[in-house]
Amino acid sequence: MEPNEHQRVRQRDHHAQENGGGSLISVYEEFDPWTAWAYKPRTVSLLLIGACFLIWASGALDPDGGASGDLVTSVKRGVWAMIAVFLAYCLLQAPSTILIRPHPALWRLVHGMAVVYLVSLTFLLFQKRDDARQFMKFLHPALGIELPERSYGADCRLYVPENPTNRFKNVYDTLFDEFVLAHIIGWWGKAILIRNQPLLWVLSIGFEMMELTFRHMLPNFNECWWDSIILDILTCNWFGIWAGMRTVRYFDGKTYNWVGLSRQPSIIGKVKRTLGQFTPAQWDKDEWHPLLGPWRFIQVLSLCIVFLTVELNTFFLKFCLWIPPRNPVVIYRLILWWLIAIPTIREYNSYLQDRKPMKKVGAFCWLSLAICIVELLMCIKFGHGLYPNPMPLWVVIFWTSVGMVLLIFLIVWSWQLHQSFGRKRR
Repeated sequence: MEPNEHQRVRQRDHHAQENGGGSLISVYEEFDPWTAWAYKPRTVSLLLIGACFLIWASGALDPDGGASGDLVTSVKRGVWAMIAVFLAYCLLQAPSTILIRPHPALWRLVHGMAVVYLVSLTFLLFQKRDDARQFMKFLHPALGIELPERSYGADCRLYVPENPTNRFKNVYDTLFDEFVLAHIIGWWGKAILIRNQPLLWVLSIGFEMMELTFRHMLPNFNECWWDSIILDILTCNWFGIWAGMRTVRYFDGKTYNWVGLSRQPSIIGKVKRTLGQFTPAQWDKDEWHPLLGPWRFIQVLSLCIVFLTVELNTFFLKFCLWIPPRNPVVIYRLILWWLIAIPTIREYNSYLQDRKPMKKVGAFCWLSLAICIVELLMCIKFGHGLYPNPMPLWVVIFWTSVGMVLLIFLIVWSWQLHQSFGRKRR
């Protein structure tokens, strides 16, 4: 699709949404002839197909033959079917987001998954800690069992002379830990989301400070100095941020000319165009500008706080609910958060750049903040009584000082801007 044609489709789609009409019903014929079918609404047909699937799965026409004698199995199947019906509704009828690749329906589905995750967390929040731990068995049979928390700071020696097989065992075990690759991939993904190198380094150093702050609570945060500074910040995080920013500059420097699939002259061109459907339709520049003013500084700082809170929630939820790091539930949550974060960052940056006096954050921003808050409440409720060690005094003094310095900085900055604005009006 040519850029001007693509822009016309998006503008007409936006106009249709504002007037309550279908988003793509009137414009699907402007897409490439080979792919126009994928954008033509077939909601009634899919509803009938879904109804047939429900008839088969529920045994509605043969209640005696299809009924299961196990109440737990029936309840689990019913809950999963309820979730599937809701996601199907979101896939077909939920409002479209600002993202259109590879298909708007995908991001409507992600929106539905975020809602399901939010209401599931809310349900768990109202349970007792032990009941919530046992409830996790419904998600994975290996859960619900207390597991020892691994400490990375038990022995911080670089050289272990008493070990005859490997005198650098501590370094070797840390380098070949599964979290090394996870660190690199995670920061590569964060760089693609944030697209601002100074902000990424603030988040990188900020999380290491969070680990230092809460290491008296979680043994997992008790790392050696060389693990935290050299391996994490200067190696894994740096390489992930570097690779991510290289990816950002690659897409930022591309010339986007989306010619339709049917107009590609060769098979290779058609394959490249098909794969290109899974890349951004256009590459928006993220203009964070935290020093634009005190209010913008607070808005960008809030983004960093939410980002760090989501990462901290991962470790505290694992500790409180007895979820081992390699369990698939942890991977599923991280993948879901990554999918939610893609439109969330786009929406929040668009919100910051929008100059309209009356504006509101997008649906994904609202959902992300709500999920973060409920996860944090679960960590507080389920963690009650699990952390006998008090927070060190130096940590309290340090963060109190940081808060006071930030407050004074913002007050002085706001006062200077007020004085400058008053002089200009005279």
